[in-house]
Amino acid sequence: MKFPISKFIWFDGKYVTSEKAKVPVTTHAIHYGTSIFEGIRGYWNSENLYIFRLADHLKRFRNSGRFYSISLNFSDNQISNAIVNLCRKNDIRQSCYIRPFYFVGQYGINLHVNEKSPTHVAIYTALFGDLFDKNGITTCVSSWRKFSDATTPTQAKMGGNYLNSILATQECKRNGFDEAILLDLAGNVSEAPGENIFLVRDEQLLTPPISSSALDGITRDTIITLAHDMGYKTIIRKIPKSELYLADEIFLTGTAAEITSIIQIDHKKIGKVGKITKSMIAAYNDVVMNKNDKYSNWLTAVY
Repeated sequence: MKFPISKFIWFDGKYVTSEKAKVPVTTHAIHYGTSIFEGIRGYWNSENLYIFRLADHLKRFRNSGRFYSISLNFSDNQISNAIVNLCRKNDIRQSCYIRPFYFVGQYGINLHVNEKSPTHVAIYTALFGDLFDKNGITTCVSSWRKFSDATTPTQAKMGGNYLNSILATQECKRNGFDEAILLDLAGNVSEAPGENIFLVRDEQLLTPPISSSALDGITRDTIITLAHDMGYKTIIRKIPKSELYLADEIFLTGTAAEITSIIQIDHKKIGKVGKITKSMIAAYNDVVMNKNDKYSNWLTAVY
């Protein structure tokens, strides 16, 4: 898919053009995956650009680095202002994707990364629409398992962590599906390569716990909150693989994916986008487009 990056990038406190945002080949993060990132959405509602749950993203942004003692050497306020001002400098007046990240710089081949290791911070923006087909996608259960906290912190959005997701995505694409579903090491449902998963059964929402190696996603939390407002109960519990084939509806949630319906798992068809999934999509869209005053505090206006 097209991913046109905007002209200006914020790099270590300065606005530079994209061609000038360069790092040496000896950068530690290139060799060892010592990078931390966030994905954030900005929504244009014809009047203003609204950044969704910016403070929550920045909290996770900093905490992800703390797992590995990698320092984010700018305050949350500095990063927040950088994101807002970068959107202004790029004059973004369409819905967009915002990618802040920080990483260990030139540190040789030393694996003893600590708070004093040299780090850099960069932020770029890109115009961005739908990641997946809004009419629904096909999925398969991957033979690759999601890694667990016994090996790597599952709540850290680290660059290296997503090699697991790449393997699952490659497998599903080779087999002719749009997206993968990963199980945890115990064989229970975990999540998709870059999204959380929800099942609908008997008009209740089910989603795996973080103990199943699922990310404590911000969009996941948004859906749980909105579902409660709408009178739907959300049950967070371990979900055996077999329940995937009994669900009335299934959808994925994530910053890039938003709410995406699953219409087929493996070779079992689930059907068109379901009633509850449609209602969650509509509720989510109202929030991000600033049409729900109750959650206007989740939005940061750019202009």
